[in-house]
Amino acid sequence: MSDLPSRPPAPIKTPCIQVCVIDGETGLCMGCYRELTEVAAWQKLSEEDRARIMTELPTRRDRIRPEKLAIFS
Repeated sequence: MSDLPSRPPAPIKTPCIQVCVIDGETGLCMGCYRELTEVAAWQKLSEEDRARIMTELPTRRDRIRPEKLAIFS
């Protein structure tokens, strides 16, 4: 018998959209609205912690000045 798993683990859900620009005022990524510490720790966070952060992300957008986000429209 093999110690290998029968199938690969499910991919980790991420809000990353490949726009990795940090807003200096808020410290948030202007693509996914995560903090640098969250981005760095994402793979090590529990599923529950990732889910909690994902639910917070839409409200974080308002912390970044609209004129900064306009460059991505």
